[in-house]
Amino acid sequence: MAENKGKVTGIGGIFFKCDDPDSTRQWYADHLGLKVNPYGSLFESRDAHDPEKRTFLQWSTFSQNSTYMEPSTKEFMINYRVQNMDALLEQLKAAGVQIIGEVQEFEYGKFAHIMDPEGNKLELWEPIDKPFADEHGLEDTTN
Repeated sequence: MAENKGKVTGIGGIFFKCDDPDSTRQWYADHLGLKVNPYGSLFESRDAHDPEKRTFLQWSTFSQNSTYMEPSTKEFMINYRVQNMDALLEQLKAAGVQIIGEVQEFEYGKFAHIMDPEGNKLELWEPIDKPFADEHGLEDTTN
């Protein structure tokens, strides 16, 4: 029987600060062909272990004065897709990893934040991909 451990399963988002989030987002649309929305751009992919399962990655621009990445002083944050958030957070707590705030739940999944040893804030996301599939008119194959 497999252990019910929490783990990272992929990248769920890439977030970075910039001087003008709207024009930067539009630059990426105009010059690199990203299909943008008010939050950035959503990338669809397939789970390597289950190719029928769609996954999504959110790419987002943030203003320089955004506090979303605090207490990190870095200008970027990576969001990691995780399996079994509750188990993963217990493992991290037991290992002395700094947990920031409380778990938040939305229609598209659970979120938690931790700090790595270099002072980078990391976002953990136990996804529910159905809202993204619905938004893009795709048949949900995940959950």
